[in-house]
Amino acid sequence: MIMDKKEKEFVDPKMTPTRSPRSIAMGAAFLMAMAAVGPGFLTQTATFTGEMGANFGFAILLCIIVDFIVQMNVWRIIVVSGKRAQVIANEVLPGLGYVLSFLVAVGGLLFNIGNIGGAGLGLNVLFGISPENGAVIAACIAIAIFVAKNAMTVVDRTVQLLAVVKIGILIYIICVMAVPYQEAVTHTFMPTNINFYSIVTIIGGTVGGYISFSGGHRLIEGGMKGEKELKYVNEGAITGIGVASLIRILLFLAGLAVVSVGYKLDPSNPAASIFKYAAGNFGYKFFGLLLFAAGMTSTLGSTFTSISFLNYARKEKSEAKMARYNRLLVMGFIIFSTVVFYFIGEPAKILVVVGAINGFILPISLAILLIAAKKKDIIGKYHHSWFLTITGWFVVVFMLYASVEAVLNLL
Repeated sequence: MIMDKKEKEFVDPKMTPTRSPRSIAMGAAFLMAMAAVGPGFLTQTATFTGEMGANFGFAILLCIIVDFIVQMNVWRIIVVSGKRAQVIANEVLPGLGYVLSFLVAVGGLLFNIGNIGGAGLGLNVLFGISPENGAVIAACIAIAIFVAKNAMTVVDRTVQLLAVVKIGILIYIICVMAVPYQEAVTHTFMPTNINFYSIVTIIGGTVGGYISFSGGHRLIEGGMKGEKELKYVNEGAITGIGVASLIRILLFLAGLAVVSVGYKLDPSNPAASIFKYAAGNFGYKFFGLLLFAAGMTSTLGSTFTSISFLNYARKEKSEAKMARYNRLLVMGFIIFSTVVFYFIGEPAKILVVVGAINGFILPISLAILLIAAKKKDIIGKYHHSWFLTITGWFVVVFMLYASVEAVLNLL
């Protein structure tokens, strides 16, 4: 069930300690950025770079542009309204919030299977334990973080630390490889092959679905509401977009450096192939650390955002009961994802397919918020940027077109 507009929005005091607006904005920035570049991104980028070479740079470029437009629109509209996306959707059209919650939560759950599996595979590479047991360990760590005192502060700090690990590893790989920069730049801006499936998948997997709302909902959870917070909203959004874009570019260049010399990536684990070729067994261990970091950060982001779409408050329930309900949702979400991975596996296939599905969700969710931005009963006297409105609708149309083209090409 979802909280409606007449119900008091519950904020778990354990999850939201008193912090400065800038600190909350930076926490939201890194939560969004690291959710965007999790195991799904590693797998998708390695897969398509192996298939398309430098031409995949065009999809990366579009992904960065779309990321800026989507995040700036979503963050601003959510914070100015002071409401979560599903509440806004219900005010645009009664019942629409329930549909949006279902789409985002199911997509987040499927992605989380790959996220927790990715963390387990990372521990497998690092320590030789089975991926299934590694997933159980990763799940226990994630649950411990969420049930800790001042949980969201712990989440923010963990995500920021793991972001530094990700960037450091990728910079090292770039430094030890001969990257064809000229080829990368040329084909990024003048591609000789455009693959709509790769565009929909990489944008859907790193911008769409729950990722679109992770930063905005983190700001709401931190108590940031109203037009007065836009300064910090802009700082957080731009920081998150910048960090995610840097990691996207670094991984693409690392993959291109490997495939440009004729090396064929292993389809069962294409991202691992890049690191093993670049730096041998040492690089493979680095990949394990990167995959674990990516899996953990995306698990935290996916769980927090998906639960924020399922969590609701009723007047008759005490804060203690709601806090317990929230923790049970978190634990159930992570445990379910872990059990599915444990008995089914194959996270690489799941991550690529779900990325494409999220590509369909993105235009729907963005269109809802753009409509809401014109309703004074939702956002008050705030006048949403005409530039963000126009470019936002352009993204809606483009993603619908690209999604249809991707399906037709597959068929």
